[in-house]
Amino acid sequence: MAENKPGVKKRLPLEGITVVDFSRVLSGPYCAMTLADLGARVIKIERVGTGDDTRAFGPFVENESAYFMCFNRGKESIALDFKSPRDRELLDRLLDKADVVVENFRPGVMERLGYGPEQLARTHPHIVYASISGFGHTGPLKDLPGYDTVVQAMGGVMSLTGWPDNQPARVGTAFGDLGAALFAVIGILAGLYKRSKDAQGTHVDIAMLDCQAALMETAFARFDVEAKVPTRTGDAHPSLAPFESFAAQDGRFIIAAGNDQLFLFMADALGVPEVALDPLFLTNDLRVQNRPAMIETVERVTRSAPVSVWLDKLNEAGVPCAPINTIDKVIDHPQLHARNMFIHVQGKSERKVKTAGNPVKMSTSPDEDVTVVRKAPAVDEHREAILAELMASSGAYASQADAESDNDPLKRSISLPA
Repeated sequence: MAENKPGVKKRLPLEGITVVDFSRVLSGPYCAMTLADLGARVIKIERVGTGDDTRAFGPFVENESAYFMCFNRGKESIALDFKSPRDRELLDRLLDKADVVVENFRPGVMERLGYGPEQLARTHPHIVYASISGFGHTGPLKDLPGYDTVVQAMGGVMSLTGWPDNQPARVGTAFGDLGAALFAVIGILAGLYKRSKDAQGTHVDIAMLDCQAALMETAFARFDVEAKVPTRTGDAHPSLAPFESFAAQDGRFIIAAGNDQLFLFMADALGVPEVALDPLFLTNDLRVQNRPAMIETVERVTRSAPVSVWLDKLNEAGVPCAPINTIDKVIDHPQLHARNMFIHVQGKSERKVKTAGNPVKMSTSPDEDVTVVRKAPAVDEHREAILAELMASSGAYASQADAESDNDPLKRSISLPA
């Protein structure tokens, strides 16, 4: 970890990086949001008039989407018509300044617009170009649409989620979208590092289905080794025990005693040290094999007192454990507040919306300032500011004559309707 030197100003690691974000809904916007949280400037390209699809998703704050606010905070918005020569000229100049492009259309869409990865590799070879799609840019399914639930089902995670005697279940958050977004961030950062060595951009091709496969932990290895299809195990870990919830007097809580020593500590904390000596429970593998008997033995004890009693005893003994918190408990959790993990986002209205902040804490970066409200842009909110910036940087303001000229497409674009 880097040493903090007195008098050295902390900076976010991606300051100076410009991202042109063509994406919409969740996987691409979440990827670009993460880059913005790390200091990048993100310019969001939106449809004229309606903007990102999620502007129509609830919940709403005075007709503004809180969904959109959460994942597009801190970005700039400009609406472009790709059929307009003036807007295409504007986009070309934006790409001249860009380091990264993010898009999450189906393969072929950006190519038809004239801004596919191979096309930009010829005209803007410095750009790290990230594509997120359901199935990637190769393979027999590449042209199919892929949504979160589709890849959760196809990638196998739904077959492992839920209880054995019930139907498969979707993971409660958009696991497919968010996993792909974070792998895209990794690919972009790797591409930027590569570019620092050879000055060349790269195409980062992220398939949501690939990412689901990569996040399946040991499911494939278990099938290969045991020749049995892994199935749903409720809240239990298939390879560790106890690693699941147990009933107390007033609810359920988690015990995660992931090795034999922790099981000894757990038995002592529960006041039944003899349980650790039971021949059925001497090793983790035996506990996995005899899980129903182990659960019954533990719950004979834990049902006698409230959750809080057992959490205190287990924490004192150093045994990993947790309450099963609902969202209202999580949003007020003192540990998360101590880590500055909740921030506020805001649209045009005065109402602020609380959401999760940046979990990446770096010794060389400033601490998250939770008092700063992150603004989410209105559609095309930053058009004139971006146009003025590009005109200035292209020398359009070099003289009064230039400033009054109608020949510059950027100057003409300022008066275009949003």
